Amino acid sequence: MRHARCSLTILIEWADKSMMAEAVRSNPKKTFLSGVLLLSMSTVLVKVLGLIYKIPMLTYLGSEGMGYFNSAYEIYALFCVIASAGLPVALSVLISSSVARGEEERVPAIYRASMTIFVWIGILGTAIMLFLAGFFCRLIKSEHAYYCILSIAPTVFFVCISSGVRGYFQGYQKMLPTAVSQLLESVGKLVFGLLLARFALHRGYTTSVVAAFAGLGLTLGSAFSMLYLLLEKRRFSQRNPWHSARKNTENTEKSSKIWKRLARLAIPMTLGASLVSMTKLIDMTMILRRLQSIGYTEIAANEAYGSYTTLALSVYGLLPALINAVALPLVPMLSSSIASGDRHRQAEMIRMSYRITATLAIPTALGISAFARPILSILFGSDPQAVSFAAPLLSYLGVSVFLSCMITATNSVLHAYQEVHRPIRSMLFGAAVKVAGAYLLIGIPQIGLVGAPISTFFCNAIVVLLNLGFVSALCPIGKLKALFLKPLLAAALSVGLSMWVYWLVERHAWAGGAIALAFLVAVSAYLLLACFLGVICREDVRLLPMGDRLCHALQRTGILRKTEDKK
Repeated sequence: MRHARCSLTILIEWADKSMMAEAVRSNPKKTFLSGVLLLSMSTVLVKVLGLIYKIPMLTYLGSEGMGYFNSAYEIYALFCVIASAGLPVALSVLISSSVARGEEERVPAIYRASMTIFVWIGILGTAIMLFLAGFFCRLIKSEHAYYCILSIAPTVFFVCISSGVRGYFQGYQKMLPTAVSQLLESVGKLVFGLLLARFALHRGYTTSVVAAFAGLGLTLGSAFSMLYLLLEKRRFSQRNPWHSARKNTENTEKSSKIWKRLARLAIPMTLGASLVSMTKLIDMTMILRRLQSIGYTEIAANEAYGSYTTLALSVYGLLPALINAVALPLVPMLSSSIASGDRHRQAEMIRMSYRITATLAIPTALGISAFARPILSILFGSDPQAVSFAAPLLSYLGVSVFLSCMITATNSVLHAYQEVHRPIRSMLFGAAVKVAGAYLLIGIPQIGLVGAPISTFFCNAIVVLLNLGFVSALCPIGKLKALFLKPLLAAALSVGLSMWVYWLVERHAWAGGAIALAFLVAVSAYLLLACFLGVICREDVRLLPMGDRLCHALQRTGILRKTEDKK
């Protein structure tokens, strides 16, 4: 565990020092993109570890046990989002705005007042999960998830404390602590979760108890992440006495005033994020109940839900989580630009966040939809029945990947402008469509669980359209046609070519080799087409390792443009 932490920390510290320091000396655009690259590296590693965790865990627990685990996780996520969604972002906005105005002496008081809230939310959230575990089981109609809910409950407190410290560092545009803490949490969940689940399995415990032992791994991983962040905060304060937690006698804002400022920002943000989590919880409850209404037993419904969440939703959620690497650096930097009144820089950063999101999300969405079954077969081939059940669901979900990523990007822009009520409006409309659509569609035996991803698509589409309109009213950034249509064209051509390659090779070779070759063809074709169409420009390439040499080589071919299209 310690060796893994050191290796991962060294890797990210190299990125932080070699890229971030150079970016800060140059311009805000490079600072933003370097922060994105740093957090992207961390998120990719976290998601890889998450998949590594789920593959053997599916073997240990089966679809039924994963259904219990995921049910408990969704309940935990609802409480966790209260502390990890709105408050950290609000804290980073207050800190970055204070620094931009030259009022850095206010930061310690802001941090102290914020952590008081985080601690109390953590205590209350953990207590509610512990004492109302039976009620939640009856609500979702899954009595066997009881012990799993109990094992995950302490994680709420640990995540609350971690979220507060992350928000503090992000206010200073320091993304390294966030990246390392995410990795520590994932490594802890992987190591402790698998060891404890295996121990319980060998002792002959029931499936629900084995799932609870797996939940303890998540709790221990979150505890290690919290301890690391607290140590980093202490080191930062010792190196910078100005940021010490000791009270300043001058220019110290009263806690009550800070709480009011935090509340104005955090409560609407948290309500918006809670709507997403609440929609997932309602979705879970509706899936279990509606499947049983059309003839599924409780165990069969949990198996179906376990396959859907463990296989389809795990792959679906990979890229939207990665887009958080765009959102986290964007909010404090865009807030700083808003505080300084630089409209040109605001528009540039918004366009940049949209462009990065489209460049990554559109090809991924098409690729997941086209190769759902081969992807799941490689990852979860030990359970072919679950793969056969989840593959069509992932194909439907794939088209929603881009929309989910755009929700994250547009919400971050609105939060930076402190227009925190507008995402709530859009999410209310989307959630209403989601709930109504899922209820009607899942209850039709011929459609069944396929109704869940279909309703997700319509929900996400409505939210994105409303958010884009809200952002355009705040800061006009020109036409978005080129930002989305060009990546779509490049992605469609490259994915189509890769499907043809897969079809040719799969008949004569191992399926794993066929999908690997198809992936290489798709990525290579997309990168070339993206450069040729101006989706990727010279400034983007130069930020990569050995970027100058790569940029020079691509420019000699005549396919790489100097800047992105502004139209």
